[in-house]
Amino acid sequence: MNVVTVATDETTGFTPGSIPRIGRGFRLQWEPVQKAHVLLYPEGMVKLNRTASEILSRCDGVKPVAAIVAELEELFDQTGLDADVVAFLDLAWTQRWVECT
Repeated sequence: MNVVTVATDETTGFTPGSIPRIGRGFRLQWEPVQKAHVLLYPEGMVKLNRTASEILSRCDGVKPVAAIVAELEELFDQTGLDADVVAFLDLAWTQRWVECT
């Protein structure tokens, strides 16, 4: 699983108990023309790679980060994905793609 990490001064501090959801104004959907999941917002669109779409598709405002990580570890048949998932969620938070409840 490859997740892009970006250094930033602002982080959310997502914890295993944090419950992320897609940010207001954004919509995650499959785009046949792009052959990928995209994140739509009023000003445009972000084309997502598989890893990003798998993480964001689980950000439903119900599942905590620990459950998302467990599902992804099973899906990708890997362990120890906590740091990668949290790093992506921190990046997504800075872009306002996710909110944390």
